[in-house]
Amino acid sequence: MNLPRYGLGCMSLSHAYGVAPQPEEGLRLLQTALDEGVTFFDTATLYGGGRNEELVGKAIAGRRDEIILASKGGMAIVDGSRVIDGRPETLRAQVDASLRRLGVDHIDLYYLHRWDKSVPIADSVAALAEAMDAGKIGAIGLSEVSVARLREAQQVAPIAAVQNEYSLWSRNAELGMLQATKADGVALVAFSPVARGFLADAIHDPDELVAKDIRRGMPRFQSPHWEANAALLPAWRALAAEAGVSPAQLALAWLSSRGEHVVPIPGTTNIDHLREIIAAEQLEVAPDILEHAGRLIDTATISGPRYSANNAAEVDTETFEDAA
Repeated sequence: MNLPRYGLGCMSLSHAYGVAPQPEEGLRLLQTALDEGVTFFDTATLYGGGRNEELVGKAIAGRRDEIILASKGGMAIVDGSRVIDGRPETLRAQVDASLRRLGVDHIDLYYLHRWDKSVPIADSVAALAEAMDAGKIGAIGLSEVSVARLREAQQVAPIAAVQNEYSLWSRNAELGMLQATKADGVALVAFSPVARGFLADAIHDPDELVAKDIRRGMPRFQSPHWEANAALLPAWRALAAEAGVSPAQLALAWLSSRGEHVVPIPGTTNIDHLREIIAAEQLEVAPDILEHAGRLIDTATISGPRYSANNAAEVDTETFEDAA
């Protein structure tokens, strides 16, 4: 499917990064995004236990034809805990619940949010193919998967998009997925494109993050990795200033340069930051600056794995540890 060059990740309006804004503030941000030309929204069953889908549904009410709408199933909040469940019956129920919360009769792109390693991915994808045949979803996506899993899924149904983490500091996509998606005409939707705020120069002391912020459990935001990573920020700020763009815009420009099929979906809770993101699509950054950015922030210069051991076990992407 043809996706815009940029989308908006809606997760932070209801989930994950500390205290979410009030619903009316989130609604205002989403409506501003629509007014200013954002045409691709990304949400999920998981986010806020369904509240994010409800919020997005309110924002697009009466404007459904302006937006490419993406959501996800296979990971949800169940009795207060995050549960990965890719059984066909679960996915069927979650697709229907997503439609109700969003207030729409179809979702343009629906992802398997995580591969449930206790269920063959072919079974999960077959359930989504049924939903596509029924007109409930327009296309199937996968998230946090390897090329091997993509190939298995493609034996069952066409896969329109793979949503994996990809940024200057998380290069796992370059271990095969970047190339495979390009070759197959599959969109590579890059979540956390500004490294969960790090490349936006938005975090100066992880100890100041609220207790429920998921970044507190991520090694790169913990000592001693944080101190090593933070030491890169002065040079990063200086490089963005040399380019005449913000740090976040430089990170997005680098990611966009990785291929026309790469679609960053940055998120924000701040309307000024939203406009900064929107402006990034029109910026031109010199190739030598982008090349410098790619050397400054890279697997070799960033300290720490992207996930804790428990969270890493839940995903299926290629890793540099396996490639070594």
